Amino acid sequence: MEVKKLKMSMTNVLKSDLKKILLDCGIQPSFQRLAIFEYLYQHDVHPTVDMIYRSLSRDIPTLSKTTVYNTLNLFIKKGIVTGLTIEENEMRYDYNVKPHLHLKCTKCKKIWDIKCDASFSNLNLIEGHRILEKQVYLKGICRSCLKKQKK
Repeated sequence: MEVKKLKMSMTNVLKSDLKKILLDCGIQPSFQRLAIFEYLYQHDVHPTVDMIYRSLSRDIPTLSKTTVYNTLNLFIKKGIVTGLTIEENEMRYDYNVKPHLHLKCTKCKKIWDIKCDASFSNLNLIEGHRILEKQVYLKGICRSCLKKQKK
């Protein structure tokens, strides 16, 4: 099932809209699942489990890292979130499931979404190889850090 990102600004998105996305994907929208999904939608920083847990556990003391991890895995399985492993021991999560590239800045360590020609996203076979997943990661210096260097 392909889930289309809501076409509204992050300030206008309602929990009911996010709840509907979860329900449409066959996910029971518990309070914790909805909070995790809302966090991903509102924070376009490609967070780790720890980042999400630290942020949400202040307001949800019953939340565990295991719940965050299991919920994110469910979201990946249902196709509403993608997992990124740009660095070996660091899994990041992205709400944007449309084809795009990721750039990790070697200076500030932020991960940026980069628009690209999405023609590769339609490939299911390449030279006789069956493609199950497509991810392209770039490492470099982001435009913000380049601007700081010029000053």
